[in-house]
Amino acid sequence: MTHVVLEACIRCKYTDCVDVCPVDCFREGPNFLSIDPDECIDCAVCIPECPVNAIVPEEDVPGNQQHMIKLNAELAKKWPSITKRKGALPDADEWKDRTGKLDQLIK
Repeated sequence: MTHVVLEACIRCKYTDCVDVCPVDCFREGPNFLSIDPDECIDCAVCIPECPVNAIVPEEDVPGNQQHMIKLNAELAKKWPSITKRKGALPDADEWKDRTGKLDQLIK
C-alpha cells in the first residue's frame, strides 16, 4: 500500500512532508507534489506534516478523490524527485482551503 497526495495540495505545494520522508518518494511538479507508489514504504510520517491534510493512505482516499491514486502514479514517473523542503507557492495561503482544484493542476 502507498500514500496519495490529494487535490488539496494543488496550488499550495507545502513541502513539509518532503523533509521527513525516509525514502525520498515525493516528486515535484510546477504546483503540486506527488508520491511515487513504487518508492513509498507506507511509513505515514508525512501525513501529520502536511498543513492542508493532503496526504492519506491509499485505502483512505475519499470517493471523490479516487482519481488522484492514478494521477500520483502517472506524475511520479515524469516529475523529478524532491528531497529538501522549499517555500510554499507564493499564493498558497489563498488556495489552501479551496476545493475542486484539479483544473488548476499544471502537469
